[in-house]
Amino acid sequence: MAGEGSVLGPVVSAAHLADGAMPALSEMEFAMTILNNAFQRWMVRCMGAAGVAGLGPLDVQILHSSNHRGREKTLSDLCMMLNIEDTHVVSYALKKLEAVGLIETGRRGKEKTVKVTKAGAEACARYREVREALLVDSAKSLHFEDGEISRTAALMRALSGQYDQAARSAASL
Repeated sequence: MAGEGSVLGPVVSAAHLADGAMPALSEMEFAMTILNNAFQRWMVRCMGAAGVAGLGPLDVQILHSSNHRGREKTLSDLCMMLNIEDTHVVSYALKKLEAVGLIETGRRGKEKTVKVTKAGAEACARYREVREALLVDSAKSLHFEDGEISRTAALMRALSGQYDQAARSAASL
């Protein structure tokens, strides 16, 4: 694998960034970029295959997050779960999902609440069926262990904290 002592060096999109003290981080950034783009494309197409066309990747994520554990969420809950600073982006997605009948909104005090509708829960269930058939079965053929995938996910969550901290520092320069 490139990056692990290969003559070619790490696989990156910006060699000038990989020339620094931690080239593996540049390799991770490029991998995250590619993974993010593929994941966003997948979410949209999977939801389309599940019978709901016209949603963007964030709309799909917010629908699934709204359906999570079958509990009502607040706008701030969704922003916190998905690490989104701009509440307007989430509000726009909620309006879109509400317009197509996948969620319903309400209020708890001054805060906007979100609850998945029966149609929204059914769309999430169909998405799960398509995901199991097209993605999970294929991914299982790679023979990654669940523990290995979980460790990678934990690393990515830890790195997200580092990027958040660095972004706060950059904002104060």
